[in-house]
Formats: sequence, C-alpha cells, structure tokens
Amino acid sequence: MIPRIQLTPDYSISRVIKGGWHLAGGHGQIDPDQALADMARFVEAGITTFDCADIYTGVEEMIGAFRRAYPSLARQIQIHTKYVPDLSALPSLTAEDVERGIDRSLRRLGVERLDVVQFHWWDYAAPRYVETAMALDRLRAAGKIAHVSLTNFDTPRLTEILDAGVRVLTHQVQYSLLDDRPARGIARLCGETGAALLAYGSLAGGFLSARWLGAPEPADLTNRSLIKYKLIIDDFGGWDLFQALLRALDGVARKHGAAIAQVAARRVLERPAVAAVIIGATSAAHLEEYQGIFAIELDANDLATVDQVLSHRQGPEGDVYDLERDRHGRHGAIMKYELNG
Repeated sequence: MIPRIQLTPDYSISRVIKGGWHLAGGHGQIDPDQALADMARFVEAGITTFDCADIYTGVEEMIGAFRRAYPSLARQIQIHTKYVPDLSALPSLTAEDVERGIDRSLRRLGVERLDVVQFHWWDYAAPRYVETAMALDRLRAAGKIAHVSLTNFDTPRLTEILDAGVRVLTHQVQYSLLDDRPARGIARLCGETGAALLAYGSLAGGFLSARWLGAPEPADLTNRSLIKYKLIIDDFGGWDLFQALLRALDGVARKHGAAIAQVAARRVLERPAVAAVIIGATSAAHLEEYQGIFAIELDANDLATVDQVLSHRQGPEGDVYDLERDRHGRHGAIMKYELNG
C-alpha cells in the first residue's frame, strides 16, 4: 500500500497523489467509464488523494461521478481542487466572485465542503492575490473549505500571504530532478511554517522514464505537457545532459530492480518539506510501478551517482514559477490564461 502522511491531526493524504490534468482531454481521448474504474483501482491501491482544478475541463465533474458510482470508495478519498481565476478577471476580482467559483466546484464535485482548495494567481502586477487568499480563508471559516492551499507562488508572495494570517496547508509546486527551483527558498519557508510541499512534474511529463533513455531529441511533440517539460530539459542543460541523467538513474534503478521513474519520484519525496508527489495518469496501467516507489531505499552511492550529473545543471533559473509567469517568454507563451470564463 501507499504510505500516508498526516498534515493535521485530522487530515492525512497518500504520498502519491493521482493527478487530474491528463483527464481533461489534452492528452488523448478519455473513456469516462474506464476513467471511473481506474479511479477505483487507485483508491484500492492506497492512492486516495486526487488532484484536480476548476480549469481542468470536466475533471471535477468526473470525480463527482466517481463519488456517485463508487460511494464506499468515495468515503476514503481526499479531493484537492484549485481556484484559478482568469488572467483578465484579476484586476476586478471580488470576494463574491471567489465564492461563486468555490460554489461551482462544490456543485461539480457533489460535496458540502472542499477538502483542499489550491489557489493560483497569474500576474503579481494585479495586486489582489493577498485579498483573494483572505477571501478563501473566510470561506474556510464559513465551512465551505476545509483547508486553504496555494500553487505556484514564489517565496516573497507566499510570505505576504502567510503574514496576512492565512493558514496555508500545502503548496503545490513543480519539483523534479530537472527542476530544483523550490530548493532556493520555498522549501525552507514551508519547512519553517508547516506548509507541506506537493510536487508536480516529478516525472517531467514522462520524460524521466526508460522510454526516453537513448532516444533522439524530439523535434515534434504531441501535447502541451511534453512541450512544457522539454523546455525544462533545455534549461536544465540540454538533451545530452538529460541523457546522462537518465543513464545515471537507470544504473541506480537496475541495482534496486526498479524503474527510472520510481527512482526519480523517490528522490523528490526525500527532499525537505515534500509530503507527496502528484503523478499524472490517464489510466491505471502503471499503478504497480507507483506502488513500488516506496520499496526503494537509496544509499549514499546512489545519491552520489545522481548528484554528480545534477552538479552540471545550468537551470532552470529563478524562484518557483518565475519563468512560466513571463507571458512573453518561452515557458509562459504556451500557457492558457482564460479557462475559467
């Protein structure tokens, strides 16, 4: 079974979280009935925490359908959704707008209270992110939300929100062997304040797997997830350094009778303040592999093998989500900013 971690005295999550982005249709056709059956298999395997968002088309509704179809399993799950107002809405966003968004997620999921709401803000030049976090916290006090969380905030803005008195349960950030930006401030701040890190992108959209070991550099990628993480590989140091990392991970994996993806995820789970990794999955095909993450015990030689390659990294630079927040840059240009209208 998948280990759990206690975030508060009365709230725990699985240390592997089932991601929902891949169910939004951007990674191929989704069979709704099969998706619900796969959700059941994840819960039975101990992956009881589901990640979704108001901007993941149809995913909140799909989890709501799972709750109706599998009521006994539904009682075991934790649902982490997101509140992501559109870029154009930020300058004029009101507390009433926030409540309407939360009410919509409640209806879609078919619950009376949201377990966790992870708040994202596209543009710090629109200065209402602290007020919006406080509005969410008032909805927590009113009983519509159990826990307020954040996603993709940098260290100074996380500090602002904490200083405003908002209790932040978790902070979801991109964190992998390729992308160590959380280690430059966010991880320390979260460790000091008790906010747990939830790591997405830990497998870099599937790049950190045997499928890409020895493969030529791709010229044409099929979905936005692969494009996003290929940009991270470019910043990390390019395809040759990435292949060196895969070779190092493959050597460690073979020593333990494991897979590259398992070693990559396990290493992130061992980083300070990291409570769980979010694994994007369109099906339960790799469920046994996810369960095997916790059978690995990495020793000093394993860490040294991987760290020797990581010592040659060139990036990505900056704080959490800095590159993605530049709408005119390579990372920001592929984002979609108006999905919640």
